[in-house]
Amino acid sequence: MQKRKIISIGIALFGMVLGAQAQDSSGQVLSLKECVEIALKNNFDVKVSELQAERARVSWQQARMNLLPNLNASVDHSQNKGRSIDPFTNLYSDQNNQYANYNANSQLTLFSGLALQNAIKQNSLAYDASNMELQQAKDNLTLQVILAYLQVLNNQDQVSVSRNQVETSRKQVERLEILDKEGAVAPSQLADLRGTLANDELQLINTEQTLETSKISLVQLMNVPYDRGMKLQPLTADQMPAIYEADVEKIYQTAEAQLAQIKAVDLREKSALKGVRAAQGRLWPTLTLYGSVTTNYSSTGFTQVNLNNPITKTTGGYVLDGTSKLDVLVDQDQFAQQKIKYVDQLKNNYYTSFGLNLQVPIFNAFRVRNQVKLAKIDYKNAQYQEQTTRIRLKQLVEQSHLNMTSSYAKYLKLVDQVKAFTESFRAAEVKFNAGVITSVDYQVTKNNLDRSTIALIVARYDYVFRTKILDYLQGQLTLQ
Repeated sequence: MQKRKIISIGIALFGMVLGAQAQDSSGQVLSLKECVEIALKNNFDVKVSELQAERARVSWQQARMNLLPNLNASVDHSQNKGRSIDPFTNLYSDQNNQYANYNANSQLTLFSGLALQNAIKQNSLAYDASNMELQQAKDNLTLQVILAYLQVLNNQDQVSVSRNQVETSRKQVERLEILDKEGAVAPSQLADLRGTLANDELQLINTEQTLETSKISLVQLMNVPYDRGMKLQPLTADQMPAIYEADVEKIYQTAEAQLAQIKAVDLREKSALKGVRAAQGRLWPTLTLYGSVTTNYSSTGFTQVNLNNPITKTTGGYVLDGTSKLDVLVDQDQFAQQKIKYVDQLKNNYYTSFGLNLQVPIFNAFRVRNQVKLAKIDYKNAQYQEQTTRIRLKQLVEQSHLNMTSSYAKYLKLVDQVKAFTESFRAAEVKFNAGVITSVDYQVTKNNLDRSTIALIVARYDYVFRTKILDYLQGQLTLQ
């Protein structure tokens, strides 16, 4: 009950500051969710991760397509001069000729030691890992934006407090100036208050500069132009989280099951193991089915054509007709050479072939065996990465939980401190106005309140950010 009361007091104090901010705000106000969405859309690191995931997807698709038969076609046209083999007659010829060859061939791998199948699994797992790494990049950017966003709110609250300090000091100076004219106050007290006012104004300048610097850091993450008038939606009083209940072991178990980074290294390890299997498959014989279709053309391709115009020819013999010798005449067809048409040659020279090819790797300068060794090294490296990531996650959870609990304890103490110094300053102000205490005592009390108020603001946002880290580790990060 006591803790709840203390938290309520702290929330009430911040509600006053945040209310003042809300009244001063004008124009469009960006929420945390909008800032994160803009950053995810514009950030180039995320875009690079998206391209890497797309590259992994293409590699996976290509690994699957490697199971399909290939199909290639070739066309060869040549001009032959001088003594060469006539491709039509397959004899030596001194004629100039033109030659064309058309070929289409296909090949299908029937067995390759399961190298292709394991390569598909390897690239599929690598693609899934790339998606997890993309999500990890988005999560990291989201955390950075949350930190920058909270830092801006933190600095805005400090600016509001600094303005209130300046206003309080200015009113005191104005009051003492009136009393000084009447001779009712020592000049040294007025000088002390003027020095305090100047110090508060200097502090306001510094906090305003820090605020604009934090805005620049935020817009750089969002990759948008800097706008000095940019306003952020502040955290409302009901968004102040209570104590974080989850313990270290529960957070680690949830993070181990949910965090994209852990999933990514697990998938990388499995992908590397499939890479070893794929490399080992290349040590096996490869059996392929092949087939081809070929035809050709030659400009020296001629054929004998019957002109259908028979002639009578003396054979050189004769027959006796009584006492007369008669020449023997026979009919003989007349032929002429005719060039075979291009299309007809392609049809006539068409032939096909198909068969099986078995390729047995015997010696290839140890290339395949070294590829297997490299794949095993990659697998061992992936195992180390997976183990290292889990160890670092455990350490991160332990450190983050410790930071959260310490931040919460500090916040509670600062709530009590601000409450005490507020009452002390109220009493000191009454006494100072009544002339009971000196300006030095008044300044000491005011400085105590100012420092504790600033420290409370810092502690509050620090605690909010610590809880966001733990939410992220458990996959429960929300931007509402």
